[in-house]
Amino acid sequence: MWFKNLRIYRLTKEFDLNAETLNELLESQAFVPCGSQDSSRYGWVPPLGRHGSQLVHATNGYLMICAKKQEKVLPAAVVNEKVEELAQAISEKEARQVGRKERQNLKDEVLLEMRPKAFARSRLHYAYIAPQDGWVVVDASSASAAEELLENLREAISGLAVIPLSAKNLPQQTMTHWLTAPEAPAQFEFGHECELRDPKDSGSVIRCKNQDLCAEEIHNHLVAGLQVHKLGLVWRGGVEFLVDDQLSLKRVKFSDELLEKADSADGDNAALRFDADFAVMTLEISALLKDLLTAFGGTNTESVSVEEIIAKASRSEADSLAG
Repeated sequence: MWFKNLRIYRLTKEFDLNAETLNELLESQAFVPCGSQDSSRYGWVPPLGRHGSQLVHATNGYLMICAKKQEKVLPAAVVNEKVEELAQAISEKEARQVGRKERQNLKDEVLLEMRPKAFARSRLHYAYIAPQDGWVVVDASSASAAEELLENLREAISGLAVIPLSAKNLPQQTMTHWLTAPEAPAQFEFGHECELRDPKDSGSVIRCKNQDLCAEEIHNHLVAGLQVHKLGLVWRGGVEFLVDDQLSLKRVKFSDELLEKADSADGDNAALRFDADFAVMTLEISALLKDLLTAFGGTNTESVSVEEIIAKASRSEADSLAG
């Protein structure tokens, strides 16, 4: 359950739902396995898995949720081979070429035939809502996976307004300044990984792993004009991660000391172990993100959500009609 990736979104409106109410809202979109002709299904499941029945797990004001995505596995090579066999049979029988549109129809028929027999692959995507911090934190390595979870959460919670977290200072410029100095911000140390890009040539990328980031070679690249777009950092010696220019954290690794602290919970009770992990993890992430945002100059609260833009436009239109 320990998050390995952190994609952080800012709540632009107060979140006042408790665990019970949120659970009721999510129940309308509870996960249902794929039917015979479904290519995929998405829905909410208990974060505790088989050890729980509630779709929301609450600890210290934080609300953990979990989405499950199930997809039918149909290898493209297998589908294309079957389509090619059918197209070849038609060509030989009718002495003509099979056109693109007809091939697409054949492909649809093949998918219809093969889908009920296909294996189903499932993935879990965890996230938690932190009303006191004003964040939604998603454990997703890609922006598309995080947005899919949020899209389904918006469908369940009418009026949910969240946008990607942004800082007042541009991350790539700030990280470049740190590494050029070289001096890590307060509470942080440099890790051993970074990605440098040429602002004038998006295809020019240098990736450094297991390197001394204060080495002369890296410094020379920065002096030549390259900027830092990803940077390995260590927070208070307890959490290692790679932060990028979108303020997303990847390859998050919690120290053994923190993991052992959570392991002190009752080893025979899955719910208590989950609760301890969740409590320790959210406490550390909350403090980490606050220090990280301070290092980047604070939170940019001037950006607005899509919901706010639409609401503003609606008010303007209403005022115009009233006038």
